[in-house]
Amino acid sequence: MNITLSQDVILQPLEGEAILLGLDGEAYYGLDGVGMRLWELLSANGNFEAALAQLLQEFDVTEIALRQELLELLNDMADAGLVALEAND
Repeated sequence: MNITLSQDVILQPLEGEAILLGLDGEAYYGLDGVGMRLWELLSANGNFEAALAQLLQEFDVTEIALRQELLELLNDMADAGLVALEAND
């Protein structure tokens, strides 16, 4: 899956967490440390599988649990207009 981050979003780090603010005035989303790291990794290349692999190296969690948590987060952010999700062909 490829993820495109909206260019109309500002990331504001706050003591190990972050707030995403949509410049259109509608979206406001809080990220924990894992979510903030995911945003950083997706900013670099937009590839979900690459980000997942990196996060598995950085955090003590199973792949199944992390994948589920990240997909839920990304779907929530997509619903808020913060990201666009695109399946790989």
